[in-house]
Amino acid sequence: MKKLERLLNRIIDRVNVNLREPAFDVGPYVRGLIPWEKFVRFYAFYGLTLEHPLHFHFHHSSLAGSYFLGKCIVDNAVLYKSDIRGDELKSRGDVFRYRGLDIPLHDDEVIRIKDSFLVKNLVHNNSHDPESPEEFLIQNTVALQYANIHGSPVEGSFLGPFATVDLTTVHDCVIGKYAYVQTGEVTHRYVEDGQIWIHADNAFNFNFHFHPDDLNRYVHLVPGEVPTGIFMDFLEERKRDFISAFESVELKPNIVVPEGASVSRYAVIKGNTSIGENVLVAQRAYLENACLGKGSNAQENCYIINSRLEGFNITAHGGKVIHARLGKKVFVGFNAFLQGKPDCSLSIGEGSIVMPHTIIDLKESLDIPPGQLVWGYITNKKDLSRHSISLEELSRSEGEIVIGAMIFQGNGGDFVNAFQKRIEHILEANGAYYAKATGNRGHAQYVQSISFNIIQPYLEGDLGGMYPTIDICP
Repeated sequence: MKKLERLLNRIIDRVNVNLREPAFDVGPYVRGLIPWEKFVRFYAFYGLTLEHPLHFHFHHSSLAGSYFLGKCIVDNAVLYKSDIRGDELKSRGDVFRYRGLDIPLHDDEVIRIKDSFLVKNLVHNNSHDPESPEEFLIQNTVALQYANIHGSPVEGSFLGPFATVDLTTVHDCVIGKYAYVQTGEVTHRYVEDGQIWIHADNAFNFNFHFHPDDLNRYVHLVPGEVPTGIFMDFLEERKRDFISAFESVELKPNIVVPEGASVSRYAVIKGNTSIGENVLVAQRAYLENACLGKGSNAQENCYIINSRLEGFNITAHGGKVIHARLGKKVFVGFNAFLQGKPDCSLSIGEGSIVMPHTIIDLKESLDIPPGQLVWGYITNKKDLSRHSISLEELSRSEGEIVIGAMIFQGNGGDFVNAFQKRIEHILEANGAYYAKATGNRGHAQYVQSISFNIIQPYLEGDLGGMYPTIDICP
């Protein structure tokens, strides 16, 4: 596996050059993280539909266990069990609107991954960078376990485990573990572990930091070692359930799939689970004793266990919902961890927004009223009072609000409207409102007729773990 080792060293060198400011060495976090033999153990696979433009080009790369959909080009990169989901890329002829500018696209957009190391990541949406509307670029970047790269071109950066960059162009930055950034653009910045930062110029700024002692219980990172903590323990306990999904050539869902709904054959469905019409269950989602009402979705790396979602619920990439009941149109953000218990039930009222990277791990039963914004670390009613505000109250605010460790500045109405508009967009894009009469299809309907093809690496020798150059076109 000499070529794979040399490739990894090349990636480390290139990322480190970009991270001269801030001075950061990714080598200790990368070397030895994945045992070499695992790069030959898992196949890569890609999806084919009539709905998504097709072009895959893989060159001098390792792709173990990774999934591709849409137009994707990978050069000199190592991807391990990552999902590169290009079903929301812009198309030739589209007009990209940015701050009053209309930018026409002359070609289909493509995800281009170059000189990067991605481990169990989710790459989704499309580039929101006006300077590269036709290319969603991830270059000279290392992203560790369960980081989300969502609509965010990234260059020369390091993303810690469970970090998320969302609709943000990122240059030469370190994004700490479990940090969430949605700021439009960020450059030469060290975003601290557990910082939740949402910013829109001349509109609003939301900022919250987890206390390090609280965060380290859930995700702890030592260079050269796999991340540890409650999050990883939770995932490791259920890892074996995915083996059958990935070993079988053809596996049909063991539940009734109603009209307009779709369940990925690479999802795990267990126990007494049911789904309603227009539900989307993505690959690597995990449902156990779950009821998903009409129009709901469980996206990649979502876990919904012993829970009921009333309908039109969004569980964003990496969200986890355990022993909970969610009213209609409750939004659960990226990598949020909501854990009730059999003797500590959790209910969240209709229309509430659970911010990305929220941890609710209950020590007593908790009922969150309808129409709340919730963030941070919550174990009981007292915590909730320091980590929530009604959407109505926030909408009326102008200026500064300080609640516990959260600081909000700007126009609360703009913040709430932006979130609610995005929630509606996600529901529409996922096909939650599909009806035969209107034909307003979304992802749940587009992937009902999808086929998968697998590709394999070299199994031994200097090329072990590497994939041959492959170009797949219509």
